[in-house]
Amino acid sequence: MFILELSFGEEPDRLAARPAHRERLQALHRDGKVVLAGPFPDDSGALLIFDVPDAAALAAIVAEDPYYRTPGVTITSQREWSPIIR
Repeated sequence: MFILELSFGEEPDRLAARPAHRERLQALHRDGKVVLAGPFPDDSGALLIFDVPDAAALAAIVAEDPYYRTPGVTITSQREWSPIIR
């Protein structure tokens, strides 16, 4: 599993790109690749948990979604995670 943490700026492009990004996340969730995803209550960023086999698989998901390259969206952390309770 991998954890992706995002930070958000004030750029309006981010909000315009968000609906398509959320649709992609829903599809990935149905495919079992997204476990959890959502913004922080203050909308300063978001946390996403992916169930993918390796960093290359996560990189492919990120590359396919233009949201991660939208002004106002920054990937601040990407870490592999080994949960002991699921």
